[in-house]
Amino acid sequence: MADVLLALEGVEAGYGPIPVLKDVSLEVRAGEIVTLIGANGAGKTTTLMTISGIVKARKGTVRLAGEALNGVRADKIVKRGIAQVPEGRKIFPRLTVLENLQMGAFTRDDDDGIEEDLGRVYASFPILKERSEQLGGTLSGGEQQMLAIGRAMMVRPKVLLLDEPSLGLAPLFILKIFDIVRELNRAGTTVLLVEQNARMALKLAHRAYVMEVGQITLSGPAAELLENPKIMEAYLGG
Repeated sequence: MADVLLALEGVEAGYGPIPVLKDVSLEVRAGEIVTLIGANGAGKTTTLMTISGIVKARKGTVRLAGEALNGVRADKIVKRGIAQVPEGRKIFPRLTVLENLQMGAFTRDDDDGIEEDLGRVYASFPILKERSEQLGGTLSGGEQQMLAIGRAMMVRPKVLLLDEPSLGLAPLFILKIFDIVRELNRAGTTVLLVEQNARMALKLAHRAYVMEVGQITLSGPAAELLENPKIMEAYLGG
């Protein structure tokens, strides 16, 4: 069994006096794709934001490779190897494609490695190379999602957090994005995926967690959850 790379242990977190996450525990092993599914408002995005240090854990511990991240600044968490692709992409619309990608490497100072990773991004997303001088805001939604993933790749992450990567995209772009995630994983990137398309997420992932009202209610191999009658009824249209 692979080592646990990312772990949440009894985490409570939220934005106001009432917690969104309540005693959340999960783990992601090195080399895995793990998906977190649940209804809108269940706390999935808050989970990713807590891992990234944007939302602070009030209780419990977030660990990367065994080291606690509690109290670590968000930019330092990026430097330690966690990169998040946020819901809605959040690219820099007035910067060029190249400048957006360079922003992904803001914590790094290894120029040769940055150039190497830029080539890797362009190999994965040839359209970004073609449009490297084009403003990010002029790209289509699918191209912006590719740019957001490419920007995260520039971190050279140990763990890639993906928040709703298929949201608002045409079917062909969705298939492309999922193929890219699969290839990144095969190349060694560990992935924690939040995704509205539960069926596709469960087909892609190795393991899965189900979140309801800020709590993990079910977990197991993704293939087993895909066949679970309760999951099928609640998230897969019966």
